[in-house]
Amino acid sequence: MTLFLRLFAIFMVLTLATTIMSDLFAAQFGEIDYWQKRGPFFLIFITFFPRLTLLFSSVVTGGFLWWLGFFFLPRVLVATLATAAYWKTNPGLVTMSWFVAIFGEILEKWKFTGPRSMRQGFQFNVYRGGGFGGRSTSEKSTLDDKNVFEAEFTKKEE
Repeated sequence: MTLFLRLFAIFMVLTLATTIMSDLFAAQFGEIDYWQKRGPFFLIFITFFPRLTLLFSSVVTGGFLWWLGFFFLPRVLVATLATAAYWKTNPGLVTMSWFVAIFGEILEKWKFTGPRSMRQGFQFNVYRGGGFGGRSTSEKSTLDDKNVFEAEFTKKEE
């Protein structure tokens, strides 16, 4: 239900924005049907690999703002281009592109700037004689006590 409400909210905002742009600023939106010009494979590739698809496909390139979008917010660039080209003929597809753009960029940026536990990945503790990580056992925090298993290995003499 929440997903449906979010999609509906994005659809309504896009409808309002395109109406304002076409009425006040005389913006021209394309009359092209997406399914006549492109296919499902292009849709899959532009969703998962937006930079590569934009670079190696016949998608229109632009000036300074286009290149800023290409390097920093490629999904938003794709959604903007989709809105300009396909809003009149495929508003549902354009809404999905904005949904992917908004939540894809949020998830991508959150992955790198999110909670520390999500960014840490694998941790390797190395035993250096006086304890793990070069610290003595008395300096270890209580968190390390929960996460570290210490063992002593001796060579078996024959």
